[in-house]
Amino acid sequence: MGADVHGSEDQEFLALERELSVFLRRARASSGEMARALHPELEPAAYGLLVRLEAAGRQRATELAAYFGVGKATMSRQLRALELLGLVAREPDPADGRAFLVGLTDEGRERFLRVRGARREQYMRKLADWDRGEVAELARLLNQLNQGEE
Repeated sequence: MGADVHGSEDQEFLALERELSVFLRRARASSGEMARALHPELEPAAYGLLVRLEAAGRQRATELAAYFGVGKATMSRQLRALELLGLVAREPDPADGRAFLVGLTDEGRERFLRVRGARREQYMRKLADWDRGEVAELARLLNQLNQGEE
């Protein structure tokens, strides 16, 4: 009786939930490994900030908080930790002298690129049997899912 309660049209969404749960758990563990490889004191959640800063360039803390869907206090705490580790730096926003832009330091960028390269190699090994079109389609679909969250 259990599976039939939701109807057959829900099976795809139940399967999606199950697979995303496994994927997210593994992604969190992987982010922890990547964070430790980048700097032994780096929190796993902060790795995503470095990904965003490398991709989008310098940004205000409020922009980063909105992008990740977290509060300003949480973002400030994470950025302060990254700054203390020498991975990011703040500088005055030329458009508004009261605000600051946060960006990767040279050391932060070098460490990040090294670790990201190692992560990409892991993906390439794991997906070696996949067609490049399938990899591109997975990236497209994940992007579509992520865009729905904004």
